[in-house]
Amino acid sequence: MSWLQKMPLPDLPDNPEEPIIKIRNLNVWYGNRLVLGDINLDIPRNRITAIIGPSGCGKSTLIRCLNRMNDLIPNARVEGQVLFDGKNIYSSDVDVTEIRRRIGMVFQKPNPFPKSIYENIAWGLRIRGFKGNLDEVVERALRQAALWDEVKDKLHANALTLSGGQQQRLCIARALAVGSEVLLLDEPASALDPISALKIEELLRELSRDYTIVIVTHNMQQAARVSHYTAFIMWDDNRVGRLIEYGLTRDIFTNPKDKRTEDYITGRFG
Repeated sequence: MSWLQKMPLPDLPDNPEEPIIKIRNLNVWYGNRLVLGDINLDIPRNRITAIIGPSGCGKSTLIRCLNRMNDLIPNARVEGQVLFDGKNIYSSDVDVTEIRRRIGMVFQKPNPFPKSIYENIAWGLRIRGFKGNLDEVVERALRQAALWDEVKDKLHANALTLSGGQQQRLCIARALAVGSEVLLLDEPASALDPISALKIEELLRELSRDYTIVIVTHNMQQAARVSHYTAFIMWDDNRVGRLIEYGLTRDIFTNPKDKRTEDYITGRFG
């Protein structure tokens, strides 16, 4: 693990964190195929949790369960509980739209609306009937996403004219503007150049002071740099994704308890 010895891992939190999301006995099917089996995991508040594992093991499926995005996939079925602030988001009386507002998603490929930079932030507020000062909210969200200084003089330019890294930060700002408390990020830097990717990592560390972040990544260095906690998912013999190990990132990367974890993070498989 020579690259780890050269890398400052995230600091150990001073106190145990309160989980904001508790995953209990989660199983996910696509049709008749079980793709995730018996997942139990606590996501601590105001920390960054990285989910790592080989391609196809169910990482993206897992985070899509956390704001019910899997509801949009034909033949997907979820059993078990995802408790958000103590409430099971799969209960029949849950407002799914409200869950997706509070638990926002940022995808691998930036997906800004084909509108102005300003309207990308304001649009979600408008459709919710926001009556406050839009200018203030737009500026605050762009500042939080470390984008304001780069776009303040061209707010009415088309968002598609921004670079890939800027577009991704705009998508993060869009989620923050509508009041997301949790950000789910599925490979948010994989399509970006190294400099833009590092900006995203720096932004996430800053945002974790006030927001809970869950990031799926194939980049082991990125997981070690940015996250406080790491969950490793791997297939079993039936190609069902299982949680193999979960803990503080510095422990997972320097002293893993499971041989499969060590093999994966050192590149022996996956």
